[in-house]
Amino acid sequence: MPAYNRIDRISEEVKRELSMIIRELKDPRLSKAVVSVVNVNVTKDLKFAKAFISVLGNEDVQKGAMDALKSAAGFIRKEIGHRINLRSTPEFTFVLDNSIEYGAHINEVLKNL
Repeated sequence: MPAYNRIDRISEEVKRELSMIIRELKDPRLSKAVVSVVNVNVTKDLKFAKAFISVLGNEDVQKGAMDALKSAAGFIRKEIGHRINLRSTPEFTFVLDNSIEYGAHINEVLKNL
């Protein structure tokens, strides 16, 4: 069983706080979609974080939600800095992840068999 190192623990904490912050955002583009944080990868120097975001909905809803997150990146970074005591607060990059939508599709295909 592999031991978790410091960066893995920080990534999990950032993921947990990021999902709570996204739920608290008051952007109308986010209220139309179901947004969930799939994974967060923080670099070893804590300068950058890549957040994999899953958005359920059509392409327009996904694009709107990703635009809302990119426009709120500064606010999210500030909130993460307040909630987690780190030397430096990472700069976020948001990446659309379709794994949950793909899993739902596979589940539907298996039901129909």
